[in-house]
Amino acid sequence: MRKFVSAVRALPNPRLTGLGSGLFCTLVMVLIACLDRLLFGGSALAYGLLFLPVSALTAVWVRPADLVTAPVAVPIAFAVGMLPISGGADGFVGQVMGLFTALAMHAGWLYGGTLIAGLIASVRKIRLMARKRALRASAGAGAGRGRSPQQRRMPAQHS
Repeated sequence: MRKFVSAVRALPNPRLTGLGSGLFCTLVMVLIACLDRLLFGGSALAYGLLFLPVSALTAVWVRPADLVTAPVAVPIAFAVGMLPISGGADGFVGQVMGLFTALAMHAGWLYGGTLIAGLIASVRKIRLMARKRALRASAGAGAGRGRSPQQRRMPAQHS
C-alpha cells in the first residue's frame, strides 16, 4: 500500500481550471478513441475502461474552486470521444444516430466515470470544508486568549 501511495504522489499534480479540466478530459478521450479505432477497431470495452481513470484524473486535477465542473465535464468528454468509434452511417444524421446508439448501449461506462468524478470531487470538497472549519476554529481560539470568559462573550467596544 505504501508503494502505491508513493507512486501516486510521484505523479504530476496540476491544478486545472474548470475549462481546462473539460478540455483535458475531452482531448484525452478523443485521442483514446482515435487510438482505439486504429488499434482495436473501435472497441467500446477498451474505450470505457480507459474512460474511468481519465474521469478520476480529471476530478483529482481540477482546482478546489472548480470542483463542481468535473462531474459535468466528464460525460461531455465521453460523448465527444465516442464520435470516432460510434460507427454511424454516412452523413450527418447517420453519424448522430450512431452516436446516440453508442451512448445508449454503453451508458454504464458513462455513469461509472461520472460517478467516480462526482465521488472524488465530493470527497475533496468535504475535506476542503473540514480544513477551513478547523482553521477558523483554531484562529477563533487564539483570538480569545487573554480575556476573561465574560469579556469573550461580550462584543468588543471601541471608544
